[in-house]
Amino acid sequence: MSGDVRFGLVGYGFGGRWFHAPLLAAAPGVDFLGVVTTSPDRQAQVAAEHPGAATFASLQALVDAGAEAVAISTPADTHSPLTDQALELGLAVVCDKPFALDAPAALASVELAERVGLPLSPYQNRRWDSDFLTVQRLVADGTLGEVTSLESRFERLTPQDGPGAAGGGTLRDFGSHLVDQALVLLGPVATVSAHWSLRDSGLDDDVLVVLQHTAGGRSVLGGSWRQGAPGPRFRVTGTTGSYLVDGIDGQEDHLVAGRSPADLGDRWGVEPESAWGRVHRGGPDGEPVPPERGRWDTFYPAFAAAVRGTGPVPVPARDAVATATVLDAARRSATEGTVVSL
Repeated sequence: MSGDVRFGLVGYGFGGRWFHAPLLAAAPGVDFLGVVTTSPDRQAQVAAEHPGAATFASLQALVDAGAEAVAISTPADTHSPLTDQALELGLAVVCDKPFALDAPAALASVELAERVGLPLSPYQNRRWDSDFLTVQRLVADGTLGEVTSLESRFERLTPQDGPGAAGGGTLRDFGSHLVDQALVLLGPVATVSAHWSLRDSGLDDDVLVVLQHTAGGRSVLGGSWRQGAPGPRFRVTGTTGSYLVDGIDGQEDHLVAGRSPADLGDRWGVEPESAWGRVHRGGPDGEPVPPERGRWDTFYPAFAAAVRGTGPVPVPARDAVATATVLDAARRSATEGTVVSL
């Protein structure tokens, strides 16, 4: 087949409304058909914010409208059932994080996609954060020497909100991105150690995970909803220097403010100089580093190309299994107070 890939979206909560719909609507190679939602309020939001998009009562209705692919952005405990249903209906699938609640469920979906021959990808959009792309560049060009440790955090002070039940807790929610980035940068994991704090709801709202990678590097990953002094987003240390960057990639703020790649053009994902990180070699100030452009806008065009058979999926589906395996080990470590070997 040729032409734009006819794409639908399941869910129009925070993730669907701000992280998926604007990028689908702006993506070259994508025909955004609309949203599967039965909520009257969200149907009205879709109509107001995407006048050319329809709403559908079910995945089957989306298929009947001619969809070829779907993005799933719903509560975490529905991800695996909806992914499997969509694949069985013949749809290529992008599934938001956490891709599945555990590694066996993730593997089952991946194997189903392989059996039916359909593209499947976890929505690890933060591989295309400006700061993480900059980290990868500094590692690749040898600026930091041999990397020995990665510190990575998503921390904030909103204890009244805490982790929403829809995300499955901080480890599954923030941890899905943190672990994925650590695996991309430093490779497979040998041991996992984790500590967390649980609310009365049973959801963790503060978590620390330490990964020892088989190649020798170490990752220290933190996620918190009750941190009054958030640490740097990244501190990456190598044998010849450390890269330190505060704040968080600005693409989320653009989307929540109603701006899309179609609006900003080549200014999309460009970080202001005030947000630049620095390479430190023992001195107090460090050297400012011009960052890479954030590129969330490249995910859906790449997935559309995979549907047409002209390129790979942006994130291999089996990477989601690797991430889920580490998260399972972290839950076991935090619960049992032990170091888990993989």
